[in-house]
Amino acid sequence: MLKEECKALLDALNKVTACYRHLVLTIGGTADSQNVREELKKTRQKAQELAVANRNKLTSTLKDNSLSKDDKAEFERLWVIFSTCMDLLETDMRRALELGQEFPLNIPKKHIVQTGMSGGTSGVAARAMSVQNMKYDGEHNIDVMDLKDLENEIKQVDEMMREMEMKVGVPQWTVEAKQNPGAELKCATSAGASSPGTVSTEEHKAICDLSKLLAGVVFSSVLIIAIVLAVCVVKLS
Repeated sequence: MLKEECKALLDALNKVTACYRHLVLTIGGTADSQNVREELKKTRQKAQELAVANRNKLTSTLKDNSLSKDDKAEFERLWVIFSTCMDLLETDMRRALELGQEFPLNIPKKHIVQTGMSGGTSGVAARAMSVQNMKYDGEHNIDVMDLKDLENEIKQVDEMMREMEMKVGVPQWTVEAKQNPGAELKCATSAGASSPGTVSTEEHKAICDLSKLLAGVVFSSVLIIAIVLAVCVVKLS
């Protein structure tokens, strides 16, 4: 079904974009290497391929005048999610360009930064590319060559986003969300409630209510005792 195809493409783009952001954080850090730069390039290119596929699918669908009102609202919601994802991708690409220029691999005297990221990144890149193991075939000066390609690709993404806005005018503020803010967090909490060591939302609420009741009883008892002591002092004086 067309709706499921669009959702699947969008989910894939979200996954690859998230992996790309994770890889960008390693630039200039202790985990940075030639393999990381190659992983960045492949992941970025994969994200752009998925972006083009999403754009073509959603653009042609939203231009279909035979769509029902409910279907159009759903595709407009997917379009807004897609636009937001593209904004994040462009931001991360610009960050990767700046960090790549600041921390070239071919200058060993350049000090690295402690980004907090450590360990290998091949697993992240493999998930983004949907492969078991990454294969590396980049040239020795891939960091220098890739920066030039990255500059051109940023311009292409920017042009694609402008073209999207011209072809499909869907203001983000006109699209209503299907869930309340934070609903996905509640779903995650409910899903993990059955695992050992976790407490469900209902149980947590019951515990809080019991604590409030106990605190109220203790406070009332202290207040009554204080009043009785005050009366006794007045009578004795």
